[in-house]
Amino acid sequence: MPEVKTIGVLTSGGDAPGMNAAIRAVVRTGIYYGFRVMGIRRGYNGLIEGDIFEMNLRSVSDIIQRGGTILLTARSPEFMTENGLKKAASMCKIFKIDAIVVIGGDGSFRGARDLSKFGINVVGIPGTIDNDIACTDYTIGFDTALNTVQDAINKIRDTATSHERVSILEVMGRHAGYIALYSGIAGGAESIVIPEKGLDKDEIIRRIIDGKNKGKLHNLIILAEGIGGATELAKEIEEATGIETRATILGYIQRGGSPTAYDRVMASLMGAKAVEVIREGKKNRIIALKDGKIVDYDIDEALSMQKSIDEYMYNLATILSL
Repeated sequence: MPEVKTIGVLTSGGDAPGMNAAIRAVVRTGIYYGFRVMGIRRGYNGLIEGDIFEMNLRSVSDIIQRGGTILLTARSPEFMTENGLKKAASMCKIFKIDAIVVIGGDGSFRGARDLSKFGINVVGIPGTIDNDIACTDYTIGFDTALNTVQDAINKIRDTATSHERVSILEVMGRHAGYIALYSGIAGGAESIVIPEKGLDKDEIIRRIIDGKNKGKLHNLIILAEGIGGATELAKEIEEATGIETRATILGYIQRGGSPTAYDRVMASLMGAKAVEVIREGKKNRIIALKDGKIVDYDIDEALSMQKSIDEYMYNLATILSL
């Protein structure tokens, strides 16, 4: 019999499409292997407060297609304190939870690592639309967010072309520009502005003027929120070029919606893998997609890794926008 008998599962940080598919996979794979599975509502905050219940096969019926998270999510400043961590570990003992699967981003994983120091086995599943977790090539929710942005780009282009405007679309990505870069290439943007590269207003304006001289009827700029200031940038561009310029901030619409098939599959594979590593007796792991395979890393190793923007993709975006 495995040392671990009861697994807890929670979602933490920002919600991402596909989290429910991951929860479903954890619950059903866990029960299949003979584990008791406990759902923890509202992330680490719910763990501290004991908002915990036993889940069964029917608990996760009809959720794979739903966005958001049925377990809910919340920030927990208390969990960041020594006392909060002690309360969380104590609650695990009260409910006889031997291991916790944490579905979330980098901050959630750092919280899981802190909890592991109190003797709780933790396994992280990368769930964030930003795709900014260093140890993995892909995070749950990224594909759905890209498709949401792509749909917005298609609609904005229609009116931008009709009015011969410059359009600035601000997308999510506070510290990482993956949504902006990928959606910019997919949407044929003339300029992509991301935190990793900074904002060069003169270069953007030059490209707009060059495009107009070549006969372009419209111009699309994808701006990551980490740079921000889409409305102000629109005013500066219009003053410098004389071309009507409008800004659109997509905001939280990028987090919602039914997950794509890819996000559902990846979430299912990662959720099952999380249970399997616990069954194998491994402790304190992060699940990841690496070179097309679902793998697991030691949590300290995973959190020490660095992730950078693909220079080839960034340069290619410029070439393709000419």
